[in-house]
Amino acid sequence: MQIQPEIGDIVAAAERIIKYAVYTPLLESSHLNDLCGGRILIKAEPLQRTGSFKFRGAFNAISQLEADARDGGVVAYSSGNHAQGVAAAAQILGLSAVIIMPQDAPQIKIDNTRSYGAEVVTYDRYRENREEIGDQISKARGARLIRPYDDPRIIAGQGTVGLEIVQQVKELGLTPDAVLVPCGGGGLLAGTAIVLRHGLPDTDIFSVEPERYDDTRLSLEAGTRQGVDVTIPSICDALLAQTPGELTFSINRRLLAGGLVVRDEDAMLAQRHAFSRLKLVVEPGGAVALAAALTGKYDCRGKTVCVVCSGGNVDAHLYSEILQSG
Repeated sequence: MQIQPEIGDIVAAAERIIKYAVYTPLLESSHLNDLCGGRILIKAEPLQRTGSFKFRGAFNAISQLEADARDGGVVAYSSGNHAQGVAAAAQILGLSAVIIMPQDAPQIKIDNTRSYGAEVVTYDRYRENREEIGDQISKARGARLIRPYDDPRIIAGQGTVGLEIVQQVKELGLTPDAVLVPCGGGGLLAGTAIVLRHGLPDTDIFSVEPERYDDTRLSLEAGTRQGVDVTIPSICDALLAQTPGELTFSINRRLLAGGLVVRDEDAMLAQRHAFSRLKLVVEPGGAVALAAALTGKYDCRGKTVCVVCSGGNVDAHLYSEILQSG
């Protein structure tokens, strides 16, 4: 088991990324408040550099590599948001990057990753193992593997989202009843939970996952890491983890109040509301926490609830269809 990051690691990460990452706003809409029956505060990570929170952890991790570990560059595997975060961070820091991405990843995520100067290697997510491919490339090129969530440096970087939330709600004079966070492998959730337990100890923290990809919810209920069938299609491509990370789950099982699950249709509803009321472009996986609030999966009536919209890298054609389908 790796050493778990602590609040001091997250504060240090915030100092490390401050010149490069965006301090994203906390948005509010009276219309969404009325729909939910409470006060909903939206942490807008689609406005982050590379379009998602993933840049935070990637930059924090890569910037800490020793000088003699940088010659071979970095390698990462991702369906798209971690890919872009690693590629952009590597470009800023002057390192080469190889990114392993599923063949069916949204084209915008593949194109954006290449635009940051990374080499993209695609694979069949149903027949090939991305971890094995990553290990092979790492050994062959002497590249450092930057894992998407099971790395204390990554978790600390993602935890800066929670650090900003605590600062922002305190400036508003508020103590949220709950914070809802999208969950794939659990890195954003773990980092955010560490900060919230420190800064907002009375606030409940919930994971939110797509239907049939609720491995964290199942694991929380069982008390041990559980897996799901990753061959089932879902529109929430950013959240299709088979099982929670070992390190992330060891944190989340201690700190979370529970797990919530939404349907693809719920995520699309949230995307439409984010667009129409907040003028915010959110990808399906990035919209699941807002979906949980809008559909009553978490009862917001009479409460103050912060929801994290974690990313906005959505294919333009798909996004157009989602908006028109409403």
